[in-house]
Amino acid sequence: MASRIEHRTAFSADLSAAWDAVAGEEALRARLEQIGGDEAELLEYAASGDGVRYKLRQGISSDKLPSAVRTLHRGDLVVEREQIWRAAGAGYAGTATASVHGVPGEITAKTSLTGEGDQTTLVNSGEVKVRIPFVGGKLENVIAEQVTKLLEREAEFVAKWLAER
Repeated sequence: MASRIEHRTAFSADLSAAWDAVAGEEALRARLEQIGGDEAELLEYAASGDGVRYKLRQGISSDKLPSAVRTLHRGDLVVEREQIWRAAGAGYAGTATASVHGVPGEITAKTSLTGEGDQTTLVNSGEVKVRIPFVGGKLENVIAEQVTKLLEREAEFVAKWLAER
């Protein structure tokens, strides 16, 4: 069984500005510095004519984790995430995959960034799968909740980034 992740946010900016704030290298580095947690790093960044692919690492300190997670996983959580974006229609579509060090399973998502005029919408839709008998479902729910909180913090960062530009 998998736990769903659904997150949608709207930005008051045109598609080009929102694209730079969501997937531009400068914005990604700034976002990681501000909200990436321990061991945050942009591991790879490769732009092409029609999109971008990047890998990043983010950390969540063990003292910020729910007690249910601390009993199942010792130490900090380190998440490695790969995002691939491609131009698609009136915007961008992509896929994201992530793994949590020491946790057997994965996080997968489809992403889209679409705009009309000065409004742009970012959508993440995915799932968390953890392959640990008996407690996997509980851990999936906690990870899905933490990922949703991270997506909310990232959206807040993007909105602030856009407002300051």
